Amino acid sequence: MGKRPLVRRRGRGGNQFRASFTGKVGARAIYPRFRLGDQLEGRIIDLVHESGRDAPLSKIRFGDGSVSFVPAVLGTKVGSMVQFGLKSDITDGNVISVQNIPDGTVVCNIEKHYGDGGAIVKSAGTNATIFSHGDEGVTVKLPSGKFTTLNPKNRAMIGTLAGGGASERPFMSAGGKWRKFRSKGKKYPIVRGVAQAAYVHPHGGGRHQHVGQSSTVSRDAPPGAKVGSIAARKTGRARIKERR
Repeated sequence: MGKRPLVRRRGRGGNQFRASFTGKVGARAIYPRFRLGDQLEGRIIDLVHESGRDAPLSKIRFGDGSVSFVPAVLGTKVGSMVQFGLKSDITDGNVISVQNIPDGTVVCNIEKHYGDGGAIVKSAGTNATIFSHGDEGVTVKLPSGKFTTLNPKNRAMIGTLAGGGASERPFMSAGGKWRKFRSKGKKYPIVRGVAQAAYVHPHGGGRHQHVGQSSTVSRDAPPGAKVGSIAARKTGRARIKERR
């Protein structure tokens, strides 16, 4: 039996395919747990970087001594105050329920379901816009241009997440790229199937690097052969007919 292809090894799992714990803050960065009617205020004591995350995190200390990590927005400074609650000001960095945020306000780190602590629009440099308030809920325009309707109790952070453009910097070494992929649980480097030996990959072997067979396989193909275009309806470049 030959060596298992990469897709099979990833499916089985293992330490080499898991995200590294080095540089992680610990618990995931979410809003501190508080009831809907509570009004909290904390001070940002530090801005920290978490491995695998482009957006920086604000380390917030509250009056009772508790500490929480929340993604930072543009303009965040150490020593500034952050408010959580319905009576918070419409200021960058404050967290308010979407029902109290005016139309046209730029927000980020939005709760998809009430109490999840922020689940959508969390990528560095992204933001959404409060579009309208209605009987069915609050409509938000997402960075993709699509619209979604949320529970009015869901919370959101005012402003645009910091760290935009961090992913556009080129990698200066293969080791830096490996550590970046490792922090996100991605495999690097990935070797082309035609560059491998015949016993390692179905596309490998031969005097020249070519697939040698159809690269489209059935959805029900056995695991050892399920590589290439899985149940593809169309392959190749899209041909646009010229209009005359």
